[in-house]
Amino acid sequence: MSSPVPQLTWFLARRSGRRGLHSQLLAAGAAAVGALILLVLTAACFGSGTRAHDTAWRTPAPDRHGTAVQTLGTSYLGDRPVTVVSLAQLPGRKATPAPPGLTEFPEPGQVYVSPALADLLHRTPAKQLADRFPKVSSYGAIGDAGLAAPQELVAVVGKAASDPTVSSAAEPLGLFGQFGGLTARSVISGFDGTDVSVFTSADKPAVSVGVAIVAVPVVVLAAAAGRLGAARREQRLAALRLAGATPRQILAMTGLESAVVGAAGALTGALAYCLLLPALAKIPFGIGSWYTDQLWVGLPWLLAVTVFVAGLIAVSAMLTLRQVAVSPLGVAQQANPRRTRLIRLVLFAAVLLYNYVTASSGSPGPREQLAMLLMFYGAFWLLGPWVVDRLGRITAHFARRPATLLAARRLSDDPRGSWRTVSGLVLAGFVAGFFTVGNVGIEDYHYPDQVAVPTTSAATARTAASEARSLLDAAGVKATVTTSKGDDDLLSSSTGVLVHVSGGTEQLDTAVTALSNLVPGQLPYTQNYANAENDAFTGRLGELGTAALAVSFLVATASAGLTAAANVLDRRRVYALLRLAGTPLKLLDRARFRETVLPLVVLAGGTTAAGIYAAFQVNKMFDSTISTSGAVTLAVCITVGALAMFAAIGASRPLLRAVTENAAQTAD
Repeated sequence: MSSPVPQLTWFLARRSGRRGLHSQLLAAGAAAVGALILLVLTAACFGSGTRAHDTAWRTPAPDRHGTAVQTLGTSYLGDRPVTVVSLAQLPGRKATPAPPGLTEFPEPGQVYVSPALADLLHRTPAKQLADRFPKVSSYGAIGDAGLAAPQELVAVVGKAASDPTVSSAAEPLGLFGQFGGLTARSVISGFDGTDVSVFTSADKPAVSVGVAIVAVPVVVLAAAAGRLGAARREQRLAALRLAGATPRQILAMTGLESAVVGAAGALTGALAYCLLLPALAKIPFGIGSWYTDQLWVGLPWLLAVTVFVAGLIAVSAMLTLRQVAVSPLGVAQQANPRRTRLIRLVLFAAVLLYNYVTASSGSPGPREQLAMLLMFYGAFWLLGPWVVDRLGRITAHFARRPATLLAARRLSDDPRGSWRTVSGLVLAGFVAGFFTVGNVGIEDYHYPDQVAVPTTSAATARTAASEARSLLDAAGVKATVTTSKGDDDLLSSSTGVLVHVSGGTEQLDTAVTALSNLVPGQLPYTQNYANAENDAFTGRLGELGTAALAVSFLVATASAGLTAAANVLDRRRVYALLRLAGTPLKLLDRARFRETVLPLVVLAGGTTAAGIYAAFQVNKMFDSTISTSGAVTLAVCITVGALAMFAAIGASRPLLRAVTENAAQTAD
């Protein structure tokens, strides 16, 4: 005998009416937003790893039985890095395969450049850029396979094996050459290196941290979709339970309906992700925007996220039916609203104590840090309804205005529903507190007018200094040329030539170009080269903070708007009875806003303070201080987030007016 659950579920869904359809559309909308953001986060995580891997071929992988010599050098045009890979086939060895992005191994004298560098070569005076490379009639093009981003400036130069620029003289010299990761030389047999570029090495860790922080509010939003329309669903299923339906049938009907609605919404979100891929690829991060294929998660992950969101919504919906299974008559009569228990506070305190002890005992590893973050989110999610419940009772005791009294009663009657409305912005408060006030600052080298060229000895430096004066005079650069062994300059205790340039960025670029061949195999560098690793790290943190804030507040706004609309539908009978009792519509609307403001001020303040404390702990690890300018940013973020949330709640005002227009019929 076939189960009656599918047919009955379909029948009830069709007969749920216009307001039932509204609840289903809201749940599907929440599922779509959740699936879309989860797919974007997954794409960013995978894409950052793929992009970093796409730069690994430029750092030579040593092989003493290799077939070619590869050198890696980095110079700057203004503040943009130019990566130069020089390749020379060793005579008498088998042919070396072509590097990624090229169709063949470059011959001596050939120069291949990325599209972005080719554009700059045409727009920039030759003495500032083109003269750094061998003169050719035309440049070859590096394909997408050899680049990590469309904006990368990369050149591949073919050399003869006897060229001094690829000989042993091209071994990295000086402090920054040996430890900066921007210069290298080795004999190679292929391009299967694993050392990624300094400019992309921080991408994957930074994105992983951001995903861990932002994913929790997104999952919360998806789970909340299963609870939209919970009151109406409980009433309907309680009647079926009283009519003889078993608890298993009730759960099956709820799970089936919620899974179908969630799957429809998740598929819509997945479709939106596919359509938005070209637009998402244009969002800059780190070294530039993305290639579309870097952000494509693949069909298995697309289906996995869809199934996860649909399953999460179904489970969340079924978890709301415990009271229906135990006491269907109480649910039908809307008696004895469930109270929150003190155990929530105990668990929250236990998690805080565990995190404090773990953080104080030493430096926890990445897995421990992720576990602590997830535990904090979970504990705060448990604590939220308890705080809302107690806040409602306290407010009701001291209330002096009707709107405040109504808001307090709603908070204590339905603390879980009220918590779901504000939970997005409350959890976003942690992100805002962490990333705005907790900007990590690493002390940089500050030598804005210096160009340095390292040498092997002081005698070589003196000879090179004399030649440098002639080259700079010919290029029209006004500069002072010295040799240095001191600590207070860009050479940092290394021997070499030090040039003090006057005239700004263009003169500095011209000086770098003029000195490109001063010492074979040693490219001149500026302060940007010395600060490259620090700038990449702090830059990613700043971009991560901006992205995390944007996504968090987007999720918070969507969650608040959807939940507020669903609450209006769930409470339409209560609102109708209040309207019949003579309560003005403006008073009901004012009570809705106060119902949001009260827990928002208390709970968002708590999570923001927790975020600031976490930022303080991170800053202590880097011997840094709290960013004072971040306090202004934090205030702006909280203000904008609250205004966006109130706007989203205000958008459901027409729905409130609609459900109370015919109050007598709605109350019946």
